[in-house]
Amino acid sequence: MSLDWIYYAISWILLTWHSAWDAIGVPVDAVLGTNWAWILAIIFLVVTVRVILFPVFVKQIKSQRAMQALQPKVKELQDKHKGDRETLQKEMMELYRKEKANPLMGCLPMFLQIPVFLSLFHVLKHLKPTMSDQNKTLYGWTLDQFNSASNAKIFTAPIAGKFGSTADELARLGANGTTVKVIAGILVLVMMGTTYLTSRQMILKTGWAEDPQQRMVQRLMLYGIPLSLLVSGSIFPIGVIIYWVTNNLFTLGQQQWVLRKFPPLVTNKGVAGNKATTTTTGRGPVQPAKTGGFLNRNKPVAQVPAKPAAPKIAGPKPGAKPANPKKGPAKRQG
Repeated sequence: MSLDWIYYAISWILLTWHSAWDAIGVPVDAVLGTNWAWILAIIFLVVTVRVILFPVFVKQIKSQRAMQALQPKVKELQDKHKGDRETLQKEMMELYRKEKANPLMGCLPMFLQIPVFLSLFHVLKHLKPTMSDQNKTLYGWTLDQFNSASNAKIFTAPIAGKFGSTADELARLGANGTTVKVIAGILVLVMMGTTYLTSRQMILKTGWAEDPQQRMVQRLMLYGIPLSLLVSGSIFPIGVIIYWVTNNLFTLGQQQWVLRKFPPLVTNKGVAGNKATTTTTGRGPVQPAKTGGFLNRNKPVAQVPAKPAAPKIAGPKPGAKPANPKKGPAKRQG
């Protein structure tokens, strides 16, 4: 299946933003060794994609809340079907279906951004000054736009260059190999760090899942993906790494806003008939701090404070004579 339509879409957004910054008056020539119009075009490509995917992000948060609320029931099933993995999986799938919770929804925004990432990778990979004029005008580019982008730099490192660029590729880009490696290396480390922080931020707020499969996915997101970028980052063009870092920073800010405005449930393991319960510090079921809005459109439920328990009065010991409160203490006989 041809992916040209995605390449055209990403190119159109990128070129539209570049034209907008150029019209505003952002310098076309390099300032501090950087062509800011192209850097801003990549940054606002991220903004455009994230705005389009915002409804999916809302569904992701709702799904994570639903999965968190189901953790006590998941724990019950694990205890009930311990050692019977096949039955456990069937029961859990039935639970997810009944409660309309989707374990995969938490990863959906990331999966939807993969085509955008690959398309930008493909487009920037072709920014070579030695390309034929016919290839320069692919995906809706003009010759002037292609020539401008192929010479675009960030701190004198071409955005089409990468850490693993060969000497021949660097020569075609007119780039210094040491400069490219330093800039690309720093950006790869920032990309790894921000990728780790986005996963850690969500896990710290929602907690580790009880379901082993969900916990495995969380560990993969937290440790596996950032470590894999140490190797794969060497083949990413610098412009693609800028996209990834910007996307991570956008995610950090968006998650922080949502988690602060709509705090997740706090789950503690209580004991009530050997069943896990969702509680706070002994004050009954947790309710979201705020209701309504795009995450919860149900009306808030009024909480009735519990009546204090009546103090217990100790009764007489077995065999003891009943005490008469009207009489004073018995006189001691001599």
